[in-house]
Amino acid sequence: MHGYPDNLHIYDLLIPVLVAAGRHVVAFDFLGFGASEKPAGVDYGFKQQLGDLHAVADFLKLDSIVPVAHDAGGVAAINFTLSKPKLIAGLVLLNTFYADAPTLRIPELIELFSLPQTRAFGLAMASDPKQLAFLLRFQQLQFEIGVSQAQIDVIDKLVQPLIFNNFAQHPSAGPAFAALAADLRPQIAANNQQVSKLAELGIPTTIVWGKSDAYLNVGVAQNLAGHFEGASVHLLDAGHWPQLDLPEDVGRYLLAER
Repeated sequence: MHGYPDNLHIYDLLIPVLVAAGRHVVAFDFLGFGASEKPAGVDYGFKQQLGDLHAVADFLKLDSIVPVAHDAGGVAAINFTLSKPKLIAGLVLLNTFYADAPTLRIPELIELFSLPQTRAFGLAMASDPKQLAFLLRFQQLQFEIGVSQAQIDVIDKLVQPLIFNNFAQHPSAGPAFAALAADLRPQIAANNQQVSKLAELGIPTTIVWGKSDAYLNVGVAQNLAGHFEGASVHLLDAGHWPQLDLPEDVGRYLLAER
């Protein structure tokens, strides 16, 4: 599962590693993102994304799943695991979040749309292609602060084009992104009420983390691991998208845990 505002192509380099090892991999775009449909009037948000995951699992008749989730996709993956624990063979979390964490930083672009007092301003800016391009470029540069040149190259050449395309296509991923951002704080508050249940799952949990991520940083990984019984944590010399920075390393950890 991808995060926001990207799409399933963040797994393009990891999927071949897993398939070569004989694993059946399913990647999909959440409704409103990437190549998925983008119907108007949909109540986009974290509840809808959880429903998307249920729909995919039901349609494909999957009976043993290892959810692999990145960024905002972690919320759907974890809540799906809570709702269908007997279906889950293991859980893999890549630079994601769930409940409150002391060191969690929300990226500025998402913060703009998540706060009621700035949301209207953000929507007005996003309605102008030039202003939207400025916002996306600004956020891109924030992710590039303090990271290696190799990680900057991944952001510039792989991540940013797919994010720009998400917004430039018609219909755009903009409405789904803005709605998901607005739902962020209410969802984290709801997750805070659920977080104590994670230790009771008893499901193998693998946390693979790019430690150069200033937003979903190492402190978030450690806090998240503390909610799961016996979770393994693997810190990589990678940024926010470890599956693109070091796909072979990420794949090795995923395969070793199963």
